[in-house]
Amino acid sequence: MRTRMAALSVSALLVLAACGKQPVEAPASAPVLTEKQQYAEQRVSIYAPFRLTTDISEFSPGKREMLKLLIEAAQIMDDLFWRQAWGDKAALLNSIDNEATRRLAVMNYGPWDRLAGDRSFVDGIEDKPLGANLYPRDMTKEEFEAADLEGKASQYTVLERGADGGLKVVPYSQAFPTELRRAAGLLNQAANLAEDPGFANYLRLRAKALLSDDYLDSDMAWMDMKSNTVDLVYGPIETYEDKLFGYKASFEAYVLIKDVAWSERLARYASFLPELQLGLPVPEAYKAEVPGTDSDLNAYDVVFYAGDCNAGSKTIAINLPNDEQVQLAKGTRRLQLKNAMQAKFDNILVPIADQLIAADQRQHVVFDAFFANTMFHEVAHGLGIKNTVNGKGLVRTALRDLAGAVEEGKADVLGLYMIKSLFEKGEITQGELMDYYVTFVASIFRSVRFGASSAHGRANMVRFNFFQDRGAFLRDPETGRYRVDKAAMEQAMAELSARILTLQGDGDYEGVTAMMEELEVIRPSLQADLDKLTVANIPVDIVFEQGAEVMGL
Repeated sequence: MRTRMAALSVSALLVLAACGKQPVEAPASAPVLTEKQQYAEQRVSIYAPFRLTTDISEFSPGKREMLKLLIEAAQIMDDLFWRQAWGDKAALLNSIDNEATRRLAVMNYGPWDRLAGDRSFVDGIEDKPLGANLYPRDMTKEEFEAADLEGKASQYTVLERGADGGLKVVPYSQAFPTELRRAAGLLNQAANLAEDPGFANYLRLRAKALLSDDYLDSDMAWMDMKSNTVDLVYGPIETYEDKLFGYKASFEAYVLIKDVAWSERLARYASFLPELQLGLPVPEAYKAEVPGTDSDLNAYDVVFYAGDCNAGSKTIAINLPNDEQVQLAKGTRRLQLKNAMQAKFDNILVPIADQLIAADQRQHVVFDAFFANTMFHEVAHGLGIKNTVNGKGLVRTALRDLAGAVEEGKADVLGLYMIKSLFEKGEITQGELMDYYVTFVASIFRSVRFGASSAHGRANMVRFNFFQDRGAFLRDPETGRYRVDKAAMEQAMAELSARILTLQGDGDYEGVTAMMEELEVIRPSLQADLDKLTVANIPVDIVFEQGAEVMGL
């Protein structure tokens, strides 16, 4: 059941007469809502609520206490992301007297709608700064680039105004000392209760990293964990919030419980990365790096999201660490968030398919394909190269603010490439290829509704328009339903893979900009189809009921 919050007048009370001749006071009229308040009233209803729980009945008392400490520590990451994205959370929420607006602000960690191009929905607040609250609001790109400051492009520093009005670099450990010391203390307490030695070691190293801004050792330790059933992703990690340069990492946390049975099904795929790298449709220079094979794939139920990953659209899969040094040495870990994935499939993807996929292809929209497409998206982050072929340094640095969108686009299309390759090798035996292709197209409709304010949203639009232009799927003008053309889909996959991998390898910022300008648009026919989903009252995303109480802790 979906709920919709509305701002109700609490002053509309009928005052009864104290004596027979005293007139009855008329009810107060309902408050007149502003345009932005009306917008918020509508937007809070686009999220389907979902309760984050899993079975912990066999957890020992110590393990349950450890889980409670991890959730408490995760809440600190939530508070810190509020500061990075907006500033003073309490001041903003206290300034809002409309309940729907306040609730929408909580979902978006600020006054801008992340699923609608960062549109402002709070009166008196306009455009979101590209650098969020990670840089001075009045700082220009030119001022930043001209400043000779060590560490200015570090993922773990903020830029502030000094007493002289100039820019200064402040490491996270100094910008948020009280919060990070408390977080480190909670992680150390949890480590003392951890039954798995590798997890205990990771928690202690992560606690140390929060206070030193050096996350390498803890990232390496996180990669080495294999037997732990409780897991934690924690700290400043993704750089999506920084749309000015794509440099600054945002605070977030996931508290996770491994699904052992599902994880066993996924274990063998990482070993195929080097072989698949060699088969990429680009010249040798663009696939010369050898992906690490010490990666692993596992399925988890999430019991708590905090910070960046909980803002707007909810993450359903993780590929970490982001540090290229760790990736080349050990690969990455791919975490599939199974309960959140199932919630999106049931509440959003299936109803979308009923509206927009041709009736005779609708049977190809299945959860196993949705799970695999999402999983191989994360695995595909390990393909391609991390360093440019022409001496421009890291791909991430050369492509600056566009790096995230290009990387997400690469992972989308190379994930399909991996599925096709492994299916043809007989390594994937579940279902048929059309399951993966049709489910992929249906999921594009789910994802483009997130808007173009995120790296994922921008990648979705580029991919949708590129595939449509090449006939990978066709829209019936009479029914408005889409049908996948298998041969055209596979040709479009190869073409887009080659284009993105080449742009990345060349560090071609201008080329990426041109591609975005050409394809990062919602065309009228697509907008009409998205409007159909709104009229059908299909949720855009989910919002969580979560916490220690929800888990029975």
